[in-house]
Amino acid sequence: MTLEVLRFALRGLAANKLRSGLTTLGILIGVGAVIMLVAVGNGSSQQVQKNIERLGTNTLTVMPSTSGGRGGGGGGGFARLLRAAGGAAQQTGPRAQAKSLTVDDARALADAKSAPSVKSVSPVVTASSANATYEGTAHAIQQFVGTYPAYFEASNDPVARGTYFSDDDVLNDRKVVVIGNTVAEDLFGTVDPLGRQITVSGVNFTVVGVLKTKGSSGFQDADDVAIAPLPAVQQSLTGYGALNQIVVQAKSPKTVDAAQSEVTGILNQRHDITGSNTADFQILNQASLQSAISSSSRTFTVLLGAVAAISLLVGGIGITNIMLVTVTERTREIGIRKAIGAPKGAILGQFLVEATVLSLLGGLLGVAAGVIGSQFTVVGVQPVIVPSSIALALGVSVAIGLFFGSYPANRAAKLRPIEALRHE
Repeated sequence: MTLEVLRFALRGLAANKLRSGLTTLGILIGVGAVIMLVAVGNGSSQQVQKNIERLGTNTLTVMPSTSGGRGGGGGGGFARLLRAAGGAAQQTGPRAQAKSLTVDDARALADAKSAPSVKSVSPVVTASSANATYEGTAHAIQQFVGTYPAYFEASNDPVARGTYFSDDDVLNDRKVVVIGNTVAEDLFGTVDPLGRQITVSGVNFTVVGVLKTKGSSGFQDADDVAIAPLPAVQQSLTGYGALNQIVVQAKSPKTVDAAQSEVTGILNQRHDITGSNTADFQILNQASLQSAISSSSRTFTVLLGAVAAISLLVGGIGITNIMLVTVTERTREIGIRKAIGAPKGAILGQFLVEATVLSLLGGLLGVAAGVIGSQFTVVGVQPVIVPSSIALALGVSVAIGLFFGSYPANRAAKLRPIEALRHE
């Protein structure tokens, strides 16, 4: 009986190939959209997480507050370096004005007694679009960073070739630089850059290392960077003004909150911040940011999936419509079958099978379309398939076939033979 019902159902679908194909297309689009949009949301989430992880989960970034008055631009050395380095003086003027971040601030944060949870502190200055040349080849480096050796570990910037610059290079103001892969390729091509000199704003820097490739981050190339000792960059490019950032590395991920509390207390004291004053600095906690973004990314992915699920609902309504038309067209056929003894269950089963086959076929094709589409980059995001979304979308498509096909199937099964035979 089951095979007979299936045979009748397939024959009924084959009789109207175009109509069946268009109905299947509605389910295909719905399933494909769910898988694709969930993959885009998941890929976007992973891309953001990787960008955050580049700085490490035990890293704090101190920056001038955007709501403050005067201050440095947006954006660790060890205590020996901080004691030896001569930082720019804090801004003078009215007490209420915001103070800049200085090397003196970084020195205070590196004090083991005041900040026992802090592992290293790296003052950072950044020059944007520094023009570099090598034997007639020019390249505008997106970020030319001046800092201390501890910055490489704190910001998760390992070298692929060569080495980092050293504490001694910082203390002696040596013009050495570690460059990103993009800078190396654009300036040197196939030539080994190690030991060669590039000219930046008329000053020669010797390349001592090349960073590992990180890839692009949105519109910014994370490999288009150069990192040199802080005094060398201040002397050649930025001047001895305020710092752009202070990168603080906690001793472990478990001590990040304690380190943040210690850093806040020290800077509040140094910048004369009391309960009634607004802080002239802000601290970016990578671990907290990662947790918050993970939560919002999950919400975003669910929202995308819900929007795409509307297509599945529309496809299900399409199945109902087509099956109602089919029942109307085949009323006499139903009457004849019932007149010669076909049971109600056979008629019901036939139309349920037809609706289920349409939705299942559309679902399988939709899975294939979604998986294939996820192999391509979408608006700068590489989609990452979520296996559960495939199973869920396919299961929902079959359920939609059964649900939306049940009403037309019941209507067909309840037709009285005499009325069906009289139908024109």
